Amino acid sequence: MEIRTLRYFLEVAREENMSRAAERLHLSQSTLSKQLKGLEEELGKKLFVRHSFSLELTEEGMLLRKRAEDLLSLADKITAEFSSLDDIVGGTVSIGCAESWQIRHLARCIRRFKTRYPGFHYRITSGDTEQVTEKLDQGILDFGVIVEEPDRRKYYALPMPESDRWGVVMPADCPLAQKTSVRLEDLRGLPLFCSEQSWRADIPRWCGGRQDELTLEGSFRLSYNGSVFVREGLGYLLTFEHLIGTGADSGLAFRPLAPALQTRMYLIWKKHQVFSPIADRFIQELRAAFRESGSPPAEG
Repeated sequence: MEIRTLRYFLEVAREENMSRAAERLHLSQSTLSKQLKGLEEELGKKLFVRHSFSLELTEEGMLLRKRAEDLLSLADKITAEFSSLDDIVGGTVSIGCAESWQIRHLARCIRRFKTRYPGFHYRITSGDTEQVTEKLDQGILDFGVIVEEPDRRKYYALPMPESDRWGVVMPADCPLAQKTSVRLEDLRGLPLFCSEQSWRADIPRWCGGRQDELTLEGSFRLSYNGSVFVREGLGYLLTFEHLIGTGADSGLAFRPLAPALQTRMYLIWKKHQVFSPIADRFIQELRAAFRESGSPPAEG
């Protein structure tokens, strides 16, 4: 299976049309069709359902699309890394980030670093801890920013300078918004929204074994999506402070949990990973910047 053929496949999957994809790839339609047919024969699976004027991915095609995207990202990353091995002032790093207000520390560090090294470039992707660590383990990402205790056997970890405070996002006019903080008893019987990861890892720390008294109405990987449901009066969102706008015109309010619940965020990278010169310099920049902000040193 050739990288070039996978690029052809992805272009057709995105366009859902053979002629448009062929035009973008500067190929004849017959050549492109032959390449895709050969790919289907090689895999022994049908990848597309062909309609009169469009193409639709089969289940096998959707699986290949995900794998091909990851594989091509890794191939592009390898090419970029080898191109930058002799470039000590330029190159690209890839960073996967979970949702948190603490990302601002990373953004500030990148801004300062780019001022000194204009040839430095970065790629940011978003996801929860599971998604980020998966891509980090596959080698697609150089760094990950996660919101749970990292596996110290696999990763070096640099704690962010601050912690995230947990609370509840709710309609601003609901009775619960009259309180200054929210206790477990206040949430009993209410429909709650929370990420699956946090429902498993963070909320039990706060509940002290009483999580069965709470009702998880639905789970969201992105807090913003949860806030849309809150705005429609469908429930209450457990999330970090500052992720959702709760200003005067938002119609929403944030109240912290009591007793207080906080989660630390970590910038991580794989042990024994070989970095480009610019990535090594970037790590040192992060260490220095976080140390100045009061973060503990990186741990293995």
